[in-house]
Amino acid sequence: MNTVKIAIIGVGDISGIYLKNITSMFKEINVIGVCDLVKEKAQKAMETYNIPKLYEDMHEAFQDSEVDIILNLTRPYEHYYVTKAALEAGKHVYSEKPLAATFEEGKELVALAEEKGLMLGGAPDTFLGAGIQTCRKLIDDGFIGTPVGAAAFMICRGHESWHPDPAFYYKHGGGPMMDMGPYYITSLVNLLGGVSGVTGISKASFDKRTITSQPLNGTVVDVEVPTYVTGIMNFDNGAIGTIFTTFDVHYDTQARFEIYGSEGTLIIPDPNTFGGPIKLLRPEDGGYKEMPLMFDYADNSRALGLADMAKALQTGRAYRANYKLTQHVLEILTSFDKSSEQGKYISLETKYERDIPMKNNPLKGILD
Repeated sequence: MNTVKIAIIGVGDISGIYLKNITSMFKEINVIGVCDLVKEKAQKAMETYNIPKLYEDMHEAFQDSEVDIILNLTRPYEHYYVTKAALEAGKHVYSEKPLAATFEEGKELVALAEEKGLMLGGAPDTFLGAGIQTCRKLIDDGFIGTPVGAAAFMICRGHESWHPDPAFYYKHGGGPMMDMGPYYITSLVNLLGGVSGVTGISKASFDKRTITSQPLNGTVVDVEVPTYVTGIMNFDNGAIGTIFTTFDVHYDTQARFEIYGSEGTLIIPDPNTFGGPIKLLRPEDGGYKEMPLMFDYADNSRALGLADMAKALQTGRAYRANYKLTQHVLEILTSFDKSSEQGKYISLETKYERDIPMKNNPLKGILD
């Protein structure tokens, strides 16, 4: 079987699940090289997953003629520079979320990809999993009637109590909306369609955070981004959505994520996961009913979007986690702060129309 060859730039915490899934789940992609500023991390990944190449720097990877797609797993504020350099070198790129730290950077990357005729895709790909895809089918098949609204909440006290190096969550490109918001917004636009405009209010409740996890316990971090963000979205189909994300609140459960329709309400699963549960409320049922998953990839399937992009590279079909989606999501994310700063409603530049839903394939790890 011919495989699409991947080089990974950045071997941090998120890389483990990508490496596991690429090497054991997805049959049509193959990691042939890794690179990290901390060389020991890259060497460990090589040994653990039997990867043949260790690049001295990212430019060596970009010049490798065997590489088809660069997988950019660097920190959020580094996404723009790494992706831009890869595109300039003629490589297709799949990036972790967000596409870039600012909308202006994202626009530049999209223009560059279009100019060079290159694929540019990115996370999150959880919307391609069994949970959100089942929700999409239920909505499209009319189980809740006409969608009229949505509510999405991500509430937690931040990452400094458990993440080994959490400072970047409070720096440029970080914050709860840029970190966790992509999961919710990506799911929302895949369920309801594009957004025409937004309103937002945001703030940083605390100007400093103290790391309590190891190995940086006791380190004080200056907060440079909003950590309490509320937003209202005006969807093209007429629905109104609310999103609230924060790193400032003590909360011990998964907050709600709901789609409201003229005939019922759908409880959406945690969009940071690929599975369920999904619950449907219709008035004639007298209460919520759990709905069965109707699609593949209910377990942690990160790299699903990458595999889908690779299949598109092989066949010429469209790919689902594409830059039209990631750019639209990025504009929504960044426009909440812009609205808060300017005190006004922000009309969006980008438009988004949903791509085709997932299709089940009897052979897991091989996409349609």
